Amino acid sequence: MSEKSEGASRRDFLKLAGTTAPVAAVALAASSDTAEASPVDLSSDKMQDTAHTRAYLDSARF
Repeated sequence: MSEKSEGASRRDFLKLAGTTAPVAAVALAASSDTAEASPVDLSSDKMQDTAHTRAYLDSARF
């Protein structure tokens, strides 16, 4: 087990994954959609883009 392989090792991959995951999370949080929801159209029976539906969809995200 003392031989070093030519390709990237598992340890190198884990080091890279450990540093890039927080950076990706910050980038994702910074680019979140901050547009306001549309006003409610009571004549429509379709799902509408409101603050309530956005809050639900955000809470259901994994």
